This record gives sequence, C-alpha cells and structure tokens, in this order.
Amino acid sequence: MIVFDRALVRARRTRAVASLGQADFLFREAAERLVERLEDITRVFPMALDIGCHDGAVGRALGGRGGVETLVQCDFSPAMAAAAGGLALAADEESQPFAPGAFDLVLSALSLHWVNDLPGALLQLSRALKPDGLLLASMLGGETLIELRQALIAAESELEGGAGPRVSPFADVRDLGGLLQRAGFALPVVDADTLTVSYPDPFALMADLRAMGETSALLERRRRPSRRTTFLRAAELYQDHHGGPDGRVPATFQILTMTAWAPHASQQQPLRPGSAKARLAQALGGEEVSAGEKAGRD
Repeated sequence: MIVFDRALVRARRTRAVASLGQADFLFREAAERLVERLEDITRVFPMALDIGCHDGAVGRALGGRGGVETLVQCDFSPAMAAAAGGLALAADEESQPFAPGAFDLVLSALSLHWVNDLPGALLQLSRALKPDGLLLASMLGGETLIELRQALIAAESELEGGAGPRVSPFADVRDLGGLLQRAGFALPVVDADTLTVSYPDPFALMADLRAMGETSALLERRRRPSRRTTFLRAAELYQDHHGGPDGRVPATFQILTMTAWAPHASQQQPLRPGSAKARLAQALGGEEVSAGEKAGRD
C-alpha cells in the first residue's frame, strides 16, 4: 500500500537542511535515547549503520560511545547525507544498497515512519546484519500530534464540511512487534515513550514541523491550498482544549523504540512444549486438576 509521496518526503527533507538546526530537538532527543540504550549492551560493534541519519544526530550523540568503531550514515536526501558528514551516502530505506551481513549494528532515529514498505525495509535491514547483529531503531507512534490532529479535524469539519487527511498514520507497539518477527528478527522488543513539548501557540509547533521536514507527505493529501480561516479556527480550538494557564499549548510526540537481533544459534531459544522439569501447580503451591476433571466435583 502506497501511503506517502516519497519524492515529496525527500524534497521536504532537503529543504529542511537549512533550517533543521533551529528545530532539531526531537532528533537530538531520540538519538540520545538510542545511544543510552546502546551503552547498556556490553559489546563492540565494529561496523554500524545509521539509516535515515538526517544531519547526523546519532553520530554526534555516539561521540565514541556504545562500542561503535565505524559508523556509516545514509539518508534518503543527498543534501541531508552531505550535512551529516563522515562516511555518508544517499540511500532509500525501501531499496537499500547494502550487502548481506555488512553490519554488526543498525541504528535509526525517527525516519522509518515515512517508509511505505516498512515490512520490506525491516527485512532488508535484517539481511544487512551479521548473525547476532543488533537493530536499535525509533520511530513516531500513533499518539504523536494527537492535539493537532483533533484541532484540524474539528476545524475542517466545522468550516469546510469535512476533514481531509493531514497528519500521517503511525504504527503502534503491537504492529511493530509483529513486523519484526515477520522480517526474521529474533528476540524483538518494542516499547513506547511520550515526549511532551510546550509551545507558545499552535503556529510555533507548525513552524517547527516545517523546519524539521516533518510536515505531511500523504499521497492522498489535499491538493488545494488550505483556508487561512481553517488554520485560525484550528489554533483557537487547540488553545481552548489543550492550552495551559500560562497560555502555552502542549504537543505530544510518541516515540516507539524497536530492539531486535539477527538470529544466531547462541541466542536464547524457547523451550519445547512438555519439556518442563517441574509442574506449575507445585511451584504455586496449589493442587493440580487434570483437563478431564472439574473442580469441586467428586
């Protein structure tokens, strides 16, 4: 299913190169959280990949940490890849150029939510990892920008007779866990964190989203310009429903983090059914009742 206009994703990311330094807090925070998780894993990663690197936030956060010896960075936008510096190239997450088993570690901070074929992208990443290689990636989840979405839907319904698609669909924790398994990863874990950012008004939030290159790139987006009155009404509704006593408004960003490993014989394996050496009833101090009996009956 084609959801995003990938050419528009690349164009907006390229345009954001000049402005990202003014609004890169989200990428810096996501990168730091990934590196903190990586530091909990006591091993060395001779060759690592940062896919969807933007301007190199993950590389800067690493700064010699996490056991990474060599970092290759890639981004869908050639201009972003150039801004990242170091070993960087332009590459599409949906058509990756990497050889099988090329990397010990794959990192990604807030880029994969723009991919149409996420199952295919994850499958390619699993192949690019060496056996027992690690995937550590974050992407935006379904609660992201919930306040803005509600305000825009209400304003368009009120003033334009219906709401069009404006904010991208996002995956949830359960979806990602299943996709990792389908892609062949072992020991997948997905968890969610919420980051709430305070803004003086909704228009400041929208300006940050443009500066980050994170405005909507839906293929089925409205093609005609939006009415100024609709945005003014959306801002008013946003303020009415979510504004604080100080007049500022919150913006929610849900960050989903995936941790998974390329399969290897040394990894912990699930036990075969019936292989337990102790009974559950004994462990719980209870009485075992067979499936053919009913409790409370002689």
